[in-house]
Order: sequence, then C-alpha cells, then structure tokens
Amino acid sequence: MTRKKMAFFERFADLCGTMPQPGAFLTVEGPGGKPNVMTIGWACLGVLWGEPVMEVLVRPSRHTFGLMEKAKHFSVSAPLGKLQKKLAFCGSRSGRDIDKIEACGLRVSPGVTKGVSVVEGCDLYYECELVHKTQVVKENLRKDFIKRYYEGEDFHTIFAGRIVESYSV
Repeated sequence: MTRKKMAFFERFADLCGTMPQPGAFLTVEGPGGKPNVMTIGWACLGVLWGEPVMEVLVRPSRHTFGLMEKAKHFSVSAPLGKLQKKLAFCGSRSGRDIDKIEACGLRVSPGVTKGVSVVEGCDLYYECELVHKTQVVKENLRKDFIKRYYEGEDFHTIFAGRIVESYSV
C-alpha cells in the first residue's frame, strides 16, 4: 500500500460523504495485538486542545467498546464508494461471536504508528492516539435524539483520538 501523507482536514468532505452510510472501519487492537474491526457511521473531525482530533462513538454493548476502553490507539479507514458489503457485514456482526476480518475477507495491515492496524483497500486513513473519553448523558441530550437513537438507553461513549498520522492511497 503506497501512502500519501495528507493534512488531517484535507479530505474532510470525502470523509463526511461516508457518514452515516455506508460508513468507515474503526479498528482497534485487542489482546495479543489482534485487530478488531467495527463499522462506524458517526465520527467527528476537528481541533481540540490545539491538536487534530477524531472522535468516534461506540456503545457499551458492543464488543469493540471493551477493547477501546483498554486501547492506547485506534484507526479509522474510510473506503470511498467501495467495500460496502464488507462495511455492512462488519456493522451487523459482533466480534464476540465471529472474526469479522476473516469472515468477510478483509485484509488488515500495520499502520505507520506502532500498535495501529488499518483496513487495506480504503482511501482515507486516520491513525489516532486515544486522549479522552466521555459518555453521552441522557439528561443533556435532546429528547428527539433519545427517542430516535437511544430507545434501549445504550448511550454511546465518545472516544477522542489525537490524529498522529493521516494519509490517502
């Protein structure tokens, strides 16, 4: 994979075009460095504390949540107009029950940053160092959002990662 370094905001419109559908791959390494992939449809890219940051949202009920809680790094790999079936598969299965990478034939390779894996075949890559997390709080959320997104009250945790590498292929 030939990587072309880019400013984290350079392909902002392209990244936004993947959200919420078809999504992007969130990859975090689990025990023994084994990568786990989850499809995300929500993310935020910007500047916090004077640093380039990507925020991703993960519900506590997801297998990925436990891995993110222990992680130091994560990556977001965004395919543009491709890999939609693989995104759908990874968004509808749990890593608790199945190795999604093997089951749908994804190829994962080491990122630039030690301890980071990325999904091959994507167009945009963001490698992040976890710097903060916070919970979505029911009492602080608009009621229509609660009704639309949280009927089961499985409120997301927002994980903020300082972008240490961003590139396209």
